[in-house]
Amino acid sequence: MTERGAGGAVAENPRRGEAAARDNSLKRSRSRIAARGKAVRLLVTGVVQGVGFRPFIYRLAHRFGLRGWVKNVGPGVEIHLEARGAAGLASFMRALSREKPPLARIESVRRRAAERRGFRDFRVRESRREKSFVFIAPDIATCDSCREEVFRPGERRFHYPFTNCTDCGPRYTIVRSLPYDRDRTTMAGFALCPDCLREFRDPLDRRYHAQPIACPACGPRLRLLDARTGKTVPGGIEAAAALIKRGRVLAVKGLGGYHLVADALNARAVGRLRAVKERKRKPLALMAAGIGVVERYARVGEEERRALLSVGRPIVLLGKRKDIPGIAPGLDEMGFMLPYTPLHHLLLEKVPLIVATSSNRKDSPIMKDRREGIGGLCDFILDHNRAIEMRADDSVVRPATGRPLFVRRARGYVPHPQRVPEGLAAAEDVLALGGELKATVSVYKNGYVVTSQFLGDQDEYPNHRYLEETVRHLCRLFSVKPAVVVSDLHPDFHTTRMARAMGLPHLQVQHHFAHVLAPMLEHGLAPGRRVLGVSLDGYGYGADGEAWGGEFLLADYAGFERFARMKPAPMPGGDAAARQPWRMALSYLYALLGRRAASHPSLKAVGRKKIEDVLEMMERGLRSPLTSSCGRLFDAVSWLAGTAPLEMEFEAEAAMRLEAAASKKDEGSYP
Repeated sequence: MTERGAGGAVAENPRRGEAAARDNSLKRSRSRIAARGKAVRLLVTGVVQGVGFRPFIYRLAHRFGLRGWVKNVGPGVEIHLEARGAAGLASFMRALSREKPPLARIESVRRRAAERRGFRDFRVRESRREKSFVFIAPDIATCDSCREEVFRPGERRFHYPFTNCTDCGPRYTIVRSLPYDRDRTTMAGFALCPDCLREFRDPLDRRYHAQPIACPACGPRLRLLDARTGKTVPGGIEAAAALIKRGRVLAVKGLGGYHLVADALNARAVGRLRAVKERKRKPLALMAAGIGVVERYARVGEEERRALLSVGRPIVLLGKRKDIPGIAPGLDEMGFMLPYTPLHHLLLEKVPLIVATSSNRKDSPIMKDRREGIGGLCDFILDHNRAIEMRADDSVVRPATGRPLFVRRARGYVPHPQRVPEGLAAAEDVLALGGELKATVSVYKNGYVVTSQFLGDQDEYPNHRYLEETVRHLCRLFSVKPAVVVSDLHPDFHTTRMARAMGLPHLQVQHHFAHVLAPMLEHGLAPGRRVLGVSLDGYGYGADGEAWGGEFLLADYAGFERFARMKPAPMPGGDAAARQPWRMALSYLYALLGRRAASHPSLKAVGRKKIEDVLEMMERGLRSPLTSSCGRLFDAVSWLAGTAPLEMEFEAEAAMRLEAAASKKDEGSYP
């Protein structure tokens, strides 16, 4: 209630005045509390270093009026935030997960209350170096912003083949140790010029703390060399493109090694490339300037398009629309990838479709240095002086049910971590060396498994050296000190012998059980869950010492029971039966027809003496181990269907040709 006095003044009711005074006191108290505000400390783990995460946090803090700091620490990124109220913090936390940088992968955010220090702004602090387990992003394809810069006249990086930023460029293949700082990468010898240094130090610039950045004034340089003489050839990328068009074979240095490059539409050049690679029929990978070029020759659906354009830029297996002679003979698919470095974009602008196959000699790893003998495989070398620390082939995928199915996991995806399910975490570091063929290695630490790139077949000495090199790199990179080493059950695999020689507790896992465990881990199945694991594979050393192959295992993480298997058949000649499909066809025919199998029409091309020798081998039980291998069954059916060669050039060739024939709906079915 109020009373109006002379002059229109308003006089407060005494009781109302006392209440108002109390209200004002409460408001002042809340104001003082708000002035002190809230303070929180966040620790973000995952792939959060070297991916533009700190400048992202800087921008978010300014956007929501928060003060404090952000810095790299051992386990990830630490953030101190001070706010006047809860709204800014809540908005920050929502944006943290929704708007994170393209390459960032947040595994966990730990939050705790912190003491308020009264910061007046928000800053990026110097990193704290300490031993840790920090994740690093894979090598990532050139982002749209960098690609536009490379092709925009007037830009200082116009046509510069090593342009990158925090959203793209090399990572895993150039890093020597962590934390991920320039002086711990192969860019250490390239001092930043003033312009690059300004970008590197500006938290609002997309090149803030992008360790590999450079420009024509301060970065790596490109050289075109005559492979025979080693002398520089003038003209750079333009001259290289002209040489490709003239049918020459070039070695082009990429992220994880050299590609051998030729004009994909020049049959003579492709034939010459096959000759130097000693590869008669094995498919060759193609690199195309864009989706439009791919669609001329292959069927590209929405899933395939997503895979081709993904930041990993894998080779994607696509159904043929129009065959290109000499690229994938006898198969119904071809492997295409899109350019993933500025150098590739600049080259493909002039030659829109090239063969881009790994620069490895037969049964050896991809070459990463000119001194490894790359000159013996090509006419010219498009080289540069940014060293490759860790070699890595291109990844190969086949789109399946909305996600890529890996045929080969390597560049663009390694070394993304895999979290183990609750209940499987252990305190000790573990090193797993795997099996013999298509090898990879893995390390376990702090609840995560990191798996290497594809390392090839370990029965070849150069590939085994590659495996040893990769083990050293992963252990150094992630500060892994193995307390346990794991290998295949086979006593004579190179990886088994290597594990045995390490002097550590050594666990051995049956081959097909390992194949079942991998998807259980990938899909995060909790301990205690039991599955029926179907492993349709080639040879594996069985728990009973026999050759296993097509296995049905009732399994959990602790062990397995062999529930069922493919019917065993003799493998006449042992490993020779895996190379010559007719041997397995004869094995299955003999089980059905006895000696009459020798005159089966499908074996006419083999020769009577060879057939008699193999029959005698099986009858006497000489070098004819029993196998339930599904791969050998595919080989036999492929031979009987007329799709397998007399001798296979590469593993699974017979099965791939059978698959190609089966996909032709107008061919009917095999009875």
